[in-house]
Amino acid sequence: MSSTAQPASDVDILVVIVTRNTCDQTAQAINSVFQSKDSLAKEVVVVDNGSTDGTPDLMRTKFPNVRYLRQERNLGFAAANNLGARGTGCEFLLFQNSDARLQPGALAEAVAWMRAHPDCGIAGAQLLNPDGSRQNSIANFPTLATELLNKSLLRWLFPKRYPGKERRFTEPAEVESVIGAFMLVRQTVWKALDGFDERYFFFLEETDFCWGARHQGWKVYHLPQVQVWHEQGKSAKQIPAAARIEYWRSRYIYFRKHHSRLAQALLAAGLGLRLLVNWLSSLLVVLLSLGVKPAWREKHRVQTALLKWHLRGCPVEMGLPR
Repeated sequence: MSSTAQPASDVDILVVIVTRNTCDQTAQAINSVFQSKDSLAKEVVVVDNGSTDGTPDLMRTKFPNVRYLRQERNLGFAAANNLGARGTGCEFLLFQNSDARLQPGALAEAVAWMRAHPDCGIAGAQLLNPDGSRQNSIANFPTLATELLNKSLLRWLFPKRYPGKERRFTEPAEVESVIGAFMLVRQTVWKALDGFDERYFFFLEETDFCWGARHQGWKVYHLPQVQVWHEQGKSAKQIPAAARIEYWRSRYIYFRKHHSRLAQALLAAGLGLRLLVNWLSSLLVVLLSLGVKPAWREKHRVQTALLKWHLRGCPVEMGLPR
């Protein structure tokens, strides 16, 4: 099942939701858009990356007016979002994760702020756990420090340089990058950058996009007054080892694109050493505990998958299904 209808030209905002086997969460995400309290003309497009759950039936029976683009295989997050956004002429694009739900006033707040600040090309929200606690909603551009050192420690020692959920913002703040669970993008920025870089299959595509926008003179803002519930990593948690491989792959892609060969070599050496230490540590814990703790068994399984991926030369066929 796949809708071939063209995007409407008389909407203020096009909402793109990419899903893969997150049927219930996708329904909640769509409902949160239509139940938002605003006067914006909205269109929703759902790009289905080959779901094998009840998503096709859901879209046919519950959301016949939503543009539904079903793919027979997993295109990856960047390519699927690009497909959903293709051909639109609206003022704004919202990229919303399938496990994210908008609070009623979120869209109105975000769009109003961006219209009042024409130098802002991208805006992100304050992401919330289901219990209302804050999630990390801001991302720094990856460097040797962020990738080889402890991120939580960096946020604690240098909160202004590495802002995280520990820092409570009371007003909008210019940042390097926002988390892509909710990313509002000005149409002119989207067209100037020609969408997401499809070399990223899953992870860091929004960070790379923010890097491109900032280097073209646009500002990226975190809007704490815009709040969005987010069931963090719902898709990735279904297959954690494969998702972890994709994160490491994306890091290598980002460094090849934005850093020197020396930095790339230092990253590979540092990550390789840390992976080996973590693999040995998790193995030791599993052996000493006789494997009775599922969390440590799973951690060792993920570390083993990462180690095998590196030993085999980081093949593309290992990771999330394509």
